[in-house]
Amino acid sequence: MTGLEATRDRDAARVPVLGLTVLYDASCSLCTFLRDWLGKQPQLVPLRLVPAGSEQARALFPALDHRATLDEITVVGDGGQVYRGAAAWVVCLWALREHRPLAHRLSTPAGARLAKGAMLAAAKWRSAHAQQGWGGGAYRRGDGWVYEPGVGWTYQPAGCDSGSCSTR
Repeated sequence: MTGLEATRDRDAARVPVLGLTVLYDASCSLCTFLRDWLGKQPQLVPLRLVPAGSEQARALFPALDHRATLDEITVVGDGGQVYRGAAAWVVCLWALREHRPLAHRLSTPAGARLAKGAMLAAAKWRSAHAQQGWGGGAYRRGDGWVYEPGVGWTYQPAGCDSGSCSTR
């Protein structure tokens, strides 16, 4: 499996992956459930679990589009590889001792279709439950819109992470 992007200072195609950082939506109950599950699994490759869009994520990966990481799972390899969506889940499974064989099956053309279908189903479930305010948390889209139960939709444009920017 190849990454979507690689840093110029390391040849990601030849450098072994020694660690992965999983960026997940901390306000999504499904995402936090899966974060907890990943953290409990025996790992062949260490997984660092970091909330997407957080100050920690921004400090670790300043060039990454952090709004996009709130829309779909993003995994960053220590060699600069960036995986998104179904590929991100496959690489997470690849890092786990008991699930590496499944990751190899999902990396085939037929398996990739299955992985993509599972990701689309999870995204549909997540979207439906986020709009209902399920779990009580906020739902943040990558384009700057935020839905908070009891408040509704608000817009926070890029560069206004402090919340002090005008939305007019």
